[in-house]
Amino acid sequence: MTIHDHKLLARRFYEEALNGGRLEILDELLSPSFVDHGASSEQAPGIEGFKGFLKMVTGAFPDLHLHIEDLLADGDKVAVRLAIHGTHEGVLMGNIQPTGKQAKWTGIDILQFETGRIVARWSERNLLGLMQQLGVI
Repeated sequence: MTIHDHKLLARRFYEEALNGGRLEILDELLSPSFVDHGASSEQAPGIEGFKGFLKMVTGAFPDLHLHIEDLLADGDKVAVRLAIHGTHEGVLMGNIQPTGKQAKWTGIDILQFETGRIVARWSERNLLGLMQQLGVI
């Protein structure tokens, strides 16, 4: 696959799975050996663990939307800079009760591809800024 193909798959990952809520497409986009290097210690490994994480996040922010600000590719990796926003209407991370507040935060992901699927994800989010906006710290 080409760098262009990797970028197209990355866009599908954000638009269809994350923004579109079509978690079933992750079975197509993610490798069976997928590793989420940004996972918390509570997150189960693999595709099912990542789906569980997404369900928690979208349960906390039902209107969650990730906007791709930049998408850069080199070799088998795609770097994505994100602008994220949503309204906190559900429990977040198991213990942060809904605040009803709207929040905006940023993130950067690096996706690694192998044989047309995402095999690894590294993720950084401005969680300090998010928690400040929610008023929990």
